[in-house]
Amino acid sequence: MYKRKIEEVLKNWKQTPNHKPIVIKGVRQCGKTSSVMDFAKKNYRHVVYLDFREHPEYRNFFIPNLDIPSIILRISATMPDVEIEAKETCFVFDEIQDCPRARGALKYFYLDGNYDVMCTGSLLGVNGYKTKEELQDESEASIPVGFEQIENMYPMDFEEWLWANNIKPIHLTYLRKCFDEELPVDEAIHQRMRELLHLYAIVGGMPEAVSTFLATNQIGTLLQVQRRIVDEYKSDMIKYALPTDKSKIRECFESIPSQLAKEYKKFQFSKIRPNARGKEFAGSIQWIEDAGIIQRCYNIQATELPLDGNRISNEFKIYMADIGLLTSMLEDGTQASILQGNLLGYKGAIFENLVADILGKMGRRLYYYHKDGGIELDFVIRYCGECVPVECKATTGNSKSLRTVLKHPEKYHVNYCIKLGDYNIGRKENIFTIPMYMAFMLTSV
Repeated sequence: MYKRKIEEVLKNWKQTPNHKPIVIKGVRQCGKTSSVMDFAKKNYRHVVYLDFREHPEYRNFFIPNLDIPSIILRISATMPDVEIEAKETCFVFDEIQDCPRARGALKYFYLDGNYDVMCTGSLLGVNGYKTKEELQDESEASIPVGFEQIENMYPMDFEEWLWANNIKPIHLTYLRKCFDEELPVDEAIHQRMRELLHLYAIVGGMPEAVSTFLATNQIGTLLQVQRRIVDEYKSDMIKYALPTDKSKIRECFESIPSQLAKEYKKFQFSKIRPNARGKEFAGSIQWIEDAGIIQRCYNIQATELPLDGNRISNEFKIYMADIGLLTSMLEDGTQASILQGNLLGYKGAIFENLVADILGKMGRRLYYYHKDGGIELDFVIRYCGECVPVECKATTGNSKSLRTVLKHPEKYHVNYCIKLGDYNIGRKENIFTIPMYMAFMLTSV
């Protein structure tokens, strides 16, 4: 099993006095269950694992009431091999969205105080997943506000990919020193990191895809895994969305590669089908976003803080949350081109989505800046308390937009820019250039 950052989150959670039940929320197949179960087995004498998707009959444990002794009595009667001991037992509720009453019971587990509870959820909150008609009563839909700790988990990010490829802490410390002191990276290390970045653009961070590729080193086998995951996402859209939304959600999702292949990558509803309108498909995009499959990158009115306060809600780009799944959706041969160092395919879509993947998995919301007069900045982030454009260029040279923005700080409120690309560290006046593989170090806000 690969090292994941969620392990530190779980460790801090357990060490916090009087901690609440924790809910790990994330896209399907990003590694939630494996991480939670690994932690539970290492830190508790007894673990009670309930998978509500695989065993829908487990929902009966929470009927007719949510009294904790009664719940435990029902579980122990049905699962006689399970050991339940106060202060020594952790309950793991997998796919908790399939049992709303179990989520409602988190309040009572917390008030009881004798058992820790860890939950995973992959479709929490998506519209239509559980309609009122499917619930036995209104109380089933209640969320235990104030009695749970929600944490987001993503597919493996680039740093976790480096860990999986045996990049040691000493190497990451060295890279951080180069980043902080603006020193060029040793050429041998620089080339190795470039290679790993190109592989990451193909493999992405879905744990099964990572393990398959590292075990086989076969692109064909990797693509089979990735495309099966994409197909399962499409199946979820058909299975769990409201009947009126099913086809629209799938159409939105399948249009993403062609949307990103445009020169200006703003999401256009007319590219889904002729004469399509935003009002008709807005809920469909929200469904895919809530499921964790995509990330929206909003245009902003002005390059100044707060970024979210300046966002234009109906102007956005859509990126796949995982770069590997995007490249698997592109035509065969794309992977070979990337391995040769070409990240410029699809009019820069791969390069941009790679940056979106790295920034998004850090928990950053994504923004860009575009004006009809010709000014466009690929990404805009809050960094070290300032509004900072991030330009993504695989080649040298600065864009006209960037030069314009930096020449007029009084108008654009920008003092410097970060430029990501296929080159080593450097600085020229107010432009800090770093290799793409260092994007995960842009952590300061």
